[in-house]
Parts: sequence; structure tokens; C-alpha cells
Amino acid sequence: MSDTPVKVIVDLSKPAGQRQSIVPLTAEEISQREADILQAVQEQAEREAAEEAKAEAKASALAKLEALGLSEAEAQAILGA
Repeated sequence: MSDTPVKVIVDLSKPAGQRQSIVPLTAEEISQREADILQAVQEQAEREAAEEAKAEAKASALAKLEALGLSEAEAQAILGA
């Protein structure tokens, strides 16, 4: 079996048992697939960084509110936690 990725094409206009075709991906399809994977990884990293920044900002705000003399429960209520 080849290491080339394949795609399955289903043609419902054909009789049962003849509907599926397994076709190797073209070089362009493989390149696009790799580019899509890289983009998805980058977008996931950006989402994770944004979530981390938001959590850090919230923790900082909580600490500042507590430093002003609010209880943790009061600070949490202000932040909507």
C-alpha cells in the first residue's frame, strides 16, 4: 500500500456496491491539506494564548481588588467569576 493520502468519492447515482471510489490525492490537494493543518495549529495556539492572557488579566484584577480590602468573594462577584 502506498503512503500517498487518498480520498473516498461516493457517487450515489451509481448502483449499490459501485458507489465508492478510492483516489490518491493530487500534489495540490496534499499541499492544501498541509497548509490547512498548519493554519489550524496556528489558530489553536492563538486561541490558547488569548485564553491564557485573559486568565492572567482576571487573576491580576482579582489580586488588585483583594489588595484594596475586598474579600475574595466580593472580588469574584465584581469580576463575574
